[in-house]
Amino acid sequence: MRNIIHIIFGVLLLGIYSCNIPRSVINLIKDTPSQYRGLNVTDTASVGSISVKEFFAHQFVQQLLDSAIQKNLDLQIAIKNIEAANLLLTRAKMGSLPQLSLQVAASSSRPSDNSLNGISASQFLNTTHIEDYNANLALSWEADIWGKISKQKEAAFATYLQTTEVKKAVQTRVVAMVANSFYQLLLLDAQLDIANRNLKLTDSTLKMVTQQFEAGQVTSLAVAQTKAQWLSANQLIPQITQAIQIQENALSELTGRFPNAIERKTTLAQLEVPTQLAAGLPSVMLAMRPDVKSVELGLRAANAKVGVANAAIYPSLIISASGGVNSFKASNWFNVPASLFGVVGAGIVQPIFNRKELKTQFELAKVEREKLVLQFRQSVIKAVVEVANEQTKLENLKAEFSIAQTRVQTLKQAVKNADLLFKSGMASYLEVISAQSNLLQGELNLASLKTAQLSASVELYRALGGGWQ
Repeated sequence: MRNIIHIIFGVLLLGIYSCNIPRSVINLIKDTPSQYRGLNVTDTASVGSISVKEFFAHQFVQQLLDSAIQKNLDLQIAIKNIEAANLLLTRAKMGSLPQLSLQVAASSSRPSDNSLNGISASQFLNTTHIEDYNANLALSWEADIWGKISKQKEAAFATYLQTTEVKKAVQTRVVAMVANSFYQLLLLDAQLDIANRNLKLTDSTLKMVTQQFEAGQVTSLAVAQTKAQWLSANQLIPQITQAIQIQENALSELTGRFPNAIERKTTLAQLEVPTQLAAGLPSVMLAMRPDVKSVELGLRAANAKVGVANAAIYPSLIISASGGVNSFKASNWFNVPASLFGVVGAGIVQPIFNRKELKTQFELAKVEREKLVLQFRQSVIKAVVEVANEQTKLENLKAEFSIAQTRVQTLKQAVKNADLLFKSGMASYLEVISAQSNLLQGELNLASLKTAQLSASVELYRALGGGWQ
């Protein structure tokens, strides 16, 4: 037995020196920019590192986010994926342990009287049938010579970590979606309020034009056009009401609930747009972005799978041992020590006919790793672009909002002046209608710009890796 083991290890040592097993190398990104476009910051502090409750200070937003984090179905699925990956990791950790199995078997066979077994049984055992009773423990262990089992563990561990990062990425996306949906709901509330105020204003104008028509001061055309303006303002109300209900339903779905009304107790005007949102450095952002870390961990898993596929090409050393009790009579089955037996062996398994298939699997594993290298670079570039885009949005939306505010103030004064001039007969009804229409569009645009600023701040927070803490 000792000589057999020596021969096997000799063959394996020869294989180690003769086989050139390449080591897999991950070429990660080396050219990450040190600054974002248009920014020159030295402070590494980033708004992405603060907690969700600190960033979203409003009570009702916090309540919605808490409900979404606890009940959102996408997050629940991500948690189940983590549990599944943990089970696979536990299984992979057991790969280096010997396999132990218990076998208990009893058989009875009647060989042909003209067969060798039948003749032998009748001559030596004085019976026409053969019985065999066996109970044994079998131990089998594969030596991890080429690192296949350790690479399987590495791949399983990276996959487990990847599922945790995926869960974080899902949470950042859910947080951003819930916050943006809430802001859109407040925008619709503001639009409904603007539409109602504009309807009252248009209704007052319609009454004045009607009175002037009855007095013979204007034609029926003036009444028709003013009424058309009133109907246009009135038509906005059911449209916005419908949009509000749909938005509430969408927000209910995000928070894991059936469609229901969403409590607000606040208005868009009461919310303040964050003014100071530190972006930090790209390297800090990449360290916090769970989606980037997920792709990186997927790359590590793919790299380990290359090692597994490579090791499968080379011989496997399997050591086995079994022992137990065996007898051809049931009465002597557990007659110890007479029925005891033991077998110890070792063997090398070398793929021959399927070697080409294994090499193909190895090459495919390398291609998959190269694809993930490109995906990792793609995710890094995408993350940097997202931060730069949201920074640009915030800067330009701030300037645009300031201009829109001034424009609305001017339009409000224009409506007052047009109304006074119309009453004094110095302006026509068309000027009044035009001024009211411009004010309506200006106020709606101002509300949309403020919502866009709030959404851009949320997206910058998400792009910087925030939302999962």
